[in-house]
Amino acid sequence: METKNIMIVGVGGQGSLLASKLLGRLLLDKGYDVKVSEVHGMSQRGGSVVTYVRFGDKVYSPIIDKGEADFIVSFELLEAARWTEYLKQGGRIVTNTQQINPMPVITGAAQYPAQLAEKLAALGVQVDAFDALGLAEEAGSSKAVNIVLMGRLSRYFDIPEAEWHAAIEKSVPAKFLELNQKAFSLGRA
Repeated sequence: METKNIMIVGVGGQGSLLASKLLGRLLLDKGYDVKVSEVHGMSQRGGSVVTYVRFGDKVYSPIIDKGEADFIVSFELLEAARWTEYLKQGGRIVTNTQQINPMPVITGAAQYPAQLAEKLAALGVQVDAFDALGLAEEAGSSKAVNIVLMGRLSRYFDIPEAEWHAAIEKSVPAKFLELNQKAFSLGRA
């Protein structure tokens, strides 16, 4: 199988590292060669955080170059737009519609771009934009956005839902298992 590339992008503290570890664990359990690379930006100051997950028969590097990502999973709309040039032709963005204002917007030096999902779609990008935060809150915690996004991403893979749930069980503490299983199911639905 040719190598597949997934970028998980967000703002520090949103759980992108757990999402990439969950995805990596699932794919390893499926027998793929998997490389996961964590690129920390100014994560403690609300800056961009990017992780790469690459899998296939044999993966030689953990890095994804521009134009190579099959999927970009984004915790926030502006982050989806920021990394679009990494998406390959025919790739897909799975994004939360939540908007987190970056510092220039907070200080009034800039405005948050309007209708980003629509603008990306107008460029020919396949965009699956939905309210992951609302679903996470429905599951029981706003911190479960990462697992909601993994649920949505799972729709594009030919991997049984039960195997995703098994990977969640191996990746999260037992006291948060039920909440995360519910978050995943809401995202997948």
